[in-house]
Amino acid sequence: MEPLQNKTDENLAIGKYGDRIKRNPFKPTAAFIGASWFALLTGVTGYCIGLWNATMQLNEKGYYFTILLFGLFAVISVQKSVRDKAEGLAVTDLYYGISWFATIAAMVLLTVGLWNADLARSEKGFYAMAFCLSMFSAIAVQKNTRDAKLIDDKEL
Repeated sequence: MEPLQNKTDENLAIGKYGDRIKRNPFKPTAAFIGASWFALLTGVTGYCIGLWNATMQLNEKGYYFTILLFGLFAVISVQKSVRDKAEGLAVTDLYYGISWFATIAAMVLLTVGLWNADLARSEKGFYAMAFCLSMFSAIAVQKNTRDAKLIDDKEL
């Protein structure tokens, strides 16, 4: 197996004037960063537009919106604590456990809310898919942000 530092066509980029520039293979590409942000914005916007147009009471809309915000915060917190542990940074077991509990609680609360909601199955599926897309893409955006910052700090 050859070291990652070897210059190959995969980790060389073409510069402005045709020069080959070494690109860090661990840095997220602009395409992946853009796709992650697009997925996050699509999921959150779709979920919110669905809530805006829904024929439910305002307190129900507030419930579903709060679950979305709670879930987004929870998955970002899980991603950060898992990554910190993997990098050897101090993470208390209490915070790590609360992060996982909050993530699971957000998913369970959405599931219970949709199960008991007086909505068409297609609407329930729409909210579930928009929620899942938002959660997954929030993790990807957090990972990309952290990777890019870590690599930029090392290159300075």
